[in-house]
This record gives sequence, C-alpha cells and structure tokens, in this order.
Amino acid sequence: MTFGASDALLAPGWAGSPASSATSDEAFLRALLDAEAALTRAWAGLGLAPAEAAAAVNAAAAADLDVQAIALEARDGGNPVIPLVARLTEAVGEEYGSYVHRGATSQDVMDTALMLVARRTRALVLADLERAARALGRLAGTHRDTVMPGRTLTQHAVPTTFGLKSAGWRSLLLDARDRLTGVRLPAQLGGAAGTLAAFTAFGAADPQALVTAYAGELELAEPALPWHTLRTPIADLAGALAFSAGALGKIAADVLTLSRTEIAEVAEGSGGGSSAMPHKANPVTATMIAASARRAPGLAATLYASMVAEDERPAGAWHAEWEPLRDLLRLVGGAARNAAGLVEGLRVNADTMREHLGLTHGLIVSERLAVELAPVLGRARAKELLTRAAKRAVAENRSLVDVLGEEPELKELDLAELTDPTRYTGSAGALTDRALERR
Repeated sequence: MTFGASDALLAPGWAGSPASSATSDEAFLRALLDAEAALTRAWAGLGLAPAEAAAAVNAAAAADLDVQAIALEARDGGNPVIPLVARLTEAVGEEYGSYVHRGATSQDVMDTALMLVARRTRALVLADLERAARALGRLAGTHRDTVMPGRTLTQHAVPTTFGLKSAGWRSLLLDARDRLTGVRLPAQLGGAAGTLAAFTAFGAADPQALVTAYAGELELAEPALPWHTLRTPIADLAGALAFSAGALGKIAADVLTLSRTEIAEVAEGSGGGSSAMPHKANPVTATMIAASARRAPGLAATLYASMVAEDERPAGAWHAEWEPLRDLLRLVGGAARNAAGLVEGLRVNADTMREHLGLTHGLIVSERLAVELAPVLGRARAKELLTRAAKRAVAENRSLVDVLGEEPELKELDLAELTDPTRYTGSAGALTDRALERR
C-alpha cells in the first residue's frame, strides 16, 4: 500500500473530480516545470538566450520526475522549487544549464505555478457552474408556477414558488461564475527582492519586456509589479472561491431541508445508502456540497491572513498559502461537479408542496387577509377577528376559510379566493422570468 499527498480517502466531495486531477501533486509539479520552461523561452524570445537552450529546457521539463522525492527534498529549503531546479539543471546539461531559472527566485516559480493551477482548475469549475446553471434554468421554467410554502426562521411564512427558488439558486451560481471569471491571475517574476535586478545583470536592458514575454508564454496576466508580498491575486481568488462554495452550499442547504422525510418536497435523483439502515436514501450529494461550503471560509481566512507579509519576501506567510489554496480549489471543484449532478437529477414533488400549503389550516395567507380585511372592517377590528379566527382554526383543527365563513361581517367576501395560497404568490412568476433573462 502506498500513500501520497493527493490521497482522497477522507475527501469524497472532490475525490475523482476533474479538480482533483488538476490540483494533484503531479499537476503542481507540471505547473512548476511549465513555469521554468516558459522563463527560458522568454529569455530566448528576446534574443537573450540561445534557442537551443529553450529547446533543451523544454525537453527536460517534459520528462517525468519523482514527485515524492522532490517533496521530501523540499524540506531542506522550505519549498519544492529548489530541488526541482537542481534536477532540471542536471537534466539540461552543462552547456545550457545556466539558462535554467535564470534571474528568478523560488517564489517567482512557485507563485506562477499556483496561478497556472488556479487557471486550469478554474476552467473546470466554470464549466460545472454553467452546467448547473443550465439545469436550474430548466427547473425554474418548468416550476415557474409550482406553489410551495415559503419558510422564514424555519416556519411557514407566505406562499412562494419552486420556480423562484430555483431561479434564485441559478442567480447565485451566475454570481459565482462572474466573480471567478473576473479574478486576475498574473505571472510572478521579480527576482530575489522584487527589483528585477538580476534580469538586468543577465543582460535584459528592459526587464519588464521579459516579464511581459514570460506572462505571454504562460497565458497569464502581466503583473504591474512583483507581488511577492502584495498578495492581491491570492486574496481575490480566495474570496471568489469562498463565495462560490457558499453559493453552492445554499443550494445544498435547501435541498437537505426540503428532502427531510417529514417534508419530502424534493429528493436527490439517487440517494445514498446507510451502513446500518437499509431503508434510507440519504441526500449524499447535497451533504458533500454542504461539507465543502463549511470548510471554505476557514481556508479563505488563512489566505487573507497571509496578506500580512513582512519585508520584500516573507517567512511563513507565503508558505502558509499553498495547502489552503489547493484545498479551496479542490473543494469548490468537487462541489461544482456535485451540484451539477444534483440539480440535473433533482426530483420535485409538486403535489407534496401543494399539500403542505394547507398544514397551517390556511394561516399561510393571513398576511393577505389582514390587508384585504382592513378596508372592510377597520384595521383594529380586522386584526382582532383574524387573531381569534386563527386560534379557533388551530384549536378546532378546521380550515381558516371555514372559521371565517361563520363571521357575519364577511358574508359578502369571496373567502375561498382570499384564502387560496396559490393566488398569493405576488410577483414570483415575473421575478422568475426576470432572473432567467440573465445569461
């Protein structure tokens, strides 16, 4: 039995997801090698290194390296770039070895690799967010007029529609998409203390041109300044990922509530089993999403705390970012994949929703009655009558419309229409339509 840093035994939420592969040790090593090779190509592209050197580094960077060995050797210098550069230089050979890592510091390569992994993982997350949003759009359209109890502080409040709820979920996912898409992911190249001095010493008359070429080789944004201790890219990414986790978690929280045995207004397409209770079909997918959403804020907090980075390159603050960032990418990647599957297969029990509108004996429309009766009876009298009628309805296990029908003052009113919860959904349909216009 072998073990590695990417083992996912305790992480069913992201195990086997595309984000899992995109954030593995092998994927990070590939990003580090891509960053090193791109730097040599940038030098060569400006005529400051032989084309043969770039070809040699590219070839060496394409070879397989021992991830575990590099991980263990990283203990000596505190990061994996140091042993990686040693191995890469040896593989390139004496003639062109001096062009490996030329002018760069370990943090340049590590930060750039983090941005590469983030960009590659983000593309996977965005694809799953779009997939989930499409499914939610279909749900919202299908159930535009499916009336259900609206709940506030755990209790029935006024009627709403499942269409509006689905449209709200979709809106959150589109917000997450927009935030993730808007995060700028720049390359990092500053040299030992962010002054670009070594690049000038190695012959770059315009070091910024080298930075531009380097970012272009990697298809990353060009940084305005070296950001060794200016951690805006990491903080922005952390915020967008944490928001995305929360947006996905909101869907999961609602599904978990609505799929309770005693509610059963929705159900996962295929629930999970129990090791002890054969009858159960647990909402496992929503559970995994909810678990990810609960972890994400703490990870983001660590990344925000790492902004407090001393000097021109910090001891500890930078190092503290690597694992939380990878965890965030994995959690959100897994949650987005799970959410897409969840909403695509979600079963909506419209009949149960309609049945539950009557659980409070008609009190779910008491707000409407208070508004409608005030002009007829006066505000104080309407409140007194409704309060008494509501108590009777509950105590006598009767519907509110029957109790109100015994009031002489209300004989001329269409109480059946006034107490019909399906006729008191306000602008739910129009709001759903408006939300679905967003692309």
